[in-house]
Amino acid sequence: MGALSGVKVVEFAGIGPGPFCCMLLADMGAEVIRVDRAMNVGNDMYEPKYNNLLRGRKNLALDLKHPDGVEAALKLCDKADIIIEGFRPGVMERLGLGPDVVFARNKKVVFGRMTGWGQDGPIAKTPGHDINYIALTGALYAIGTKEKGPVPPLNLVGDFGGGALYMAMGALAAYIEAQKSGEGQVVDCSMVEGATSLMSSVYGMLADGRYVEEREENRLDGGCHHYNVYETSDGEHICIGSNEPQFYAEMLKAVGLDQANLPPQADRDAWPEMTEKLAAIFKTKTREEWTDIMEQREICYAPVLRPSEAIKHHHNVARDTFIEVDGFMQPGPAPKFSRTESKTSMGCAYAGEHTEEALAEWGFGASDIAALTSSGAAKQR
Repeated sequence: MGALSGVKVVEFAGIGPGPFCCMLLADMGAEVIRVDRAMNVGNDMYEPKYNNLLRGRKNLALDLKHPDGVEAALKLCDKADIIIEGFRPGVMERLGLGPDVVFARNKKVVFGRMTGWGQDGPIAKTPGHDINYIALTGALYAIGTKEKGPVPPLNLVGDFGGGALYMAMGALAAYIEAQKSGEGQVVDCSMVEGATSLMSSVYGMLADGRYVEEREENRLDGGCHHYNVYETSDGEHICIGSNEPQFYAEMLKAVGLDQANLPPQADRDAWPEMTEKLAAIFKTKTREEWTDIMEQREICYAPVLRPSEAIKHHHNVARDTFIEVDGFMQPGPAPKFSRTESKTSMGCAYAGEHTEEALAEWGFGASDIAALTSSGAAKQR
């Protein structure tokens, strides 16, 4: 039984950060039900098990343009502690599922709204994706190289970091508060604002002049030699993060350099020269050879692994960082709890796979379920 055992969550189907947020909640023991679109039943674009963001919860399909489908969705919300939706602002209201309607029936529920731009503002209703959202935060500008410019950091910063994780934190904070006040509230989670929050330390350094608004000119963006990625003789890469003086000194020993004959570590003018010096040294051995030399030393070192290699790394294996679900390895629940262990209760479901079963579990009678499916308001795969 996970830490969130007993917490009931209704997820209105979306993509990216909403499903990832709900996967996290389900991994930690929440009972999450995913409300999919009836039109998606039998029209899966690909095998759902490979979209592992959908794991851990049952899937029911409703037609939210059918009045009976809307009423069924509201009855689910009546029993929910948390609702997560990721539509553009105003969509839930047009469907008859907006916060005012839901709170009138369930005043204690937390209504989580996941968007890129937020619920209001000049561009709130325009479309976008992770890359667009993080462009407004300074993060996309800061990540990249001098030669090629900004590089999209997958969709980790906006969708998952600034979106899903902030939504999970905000929804759970509001849920805790609702247990004391007896009243729910809207959690307006904007990926722009979440990703901006992730940039807090950068804005602090910008204010006092320590951050230079040029790529590869700063300590954490590839600008310095002691926090960087280097190619090895076999075409692979390793990375060092030897920021602290004691780790830096140990790194220099490992590569055979005498610190007494080198510029001070913090000398920005010497960073390019030192980067070239280290690059030449790291090219003399393979990634595995450097790992044998450096992994167990006080250096802050790691080999740069492909995803397929990360699954097999001895530390990840020892920690059960990856687990097998639906026949393939994927990241397991995180973080770990000492008493209320998180587990993945089930794999990923097809749209509408559990419509009748889930409705019954959430309190619908057999005749009600039959009426919903016969009218088309609900659809069973």
